[in-house]
Amino acid sequence: MEVTDIQNVIKEGHIRITDHADEEAQNDKITYDEIYFSVLAGKIIEDYSVDKRYPSCLIYGNTSENEPVHSVWAYNKYTKWTVLVTVYRPDPDKWINLQRRR
Repeated sequence: MEVTDIQNVIKEGHIRITDHADEEAQNDKITYDEIYFSVLAGKIIEDYSVDKRYPSCLIYGNTSENEPVHSVWAYNKYTKWTVLVTVYRPDPDKWINLQRRR
């Protein structure tokens, strides 16, 4: 999976959002526009290609206000849909340069 796969389906509006992702976005006060912006300018920092239902990945990007965001996306290459699994503001104490786990 390439980050462009997810970026393209976001641009097409082929997105589903889990209840968990919705709750996490609200808890961290991250809007969907901020999430999408961070992905469109982001990069994959962890690949979970063997996840149960669909391959997924962790994307790191910044909002238009330069705030870091991590989001996990599952991607179905056959239907060309993506699912936002979870999203959060990364804790600098748990990440090296917000891109690699400590």
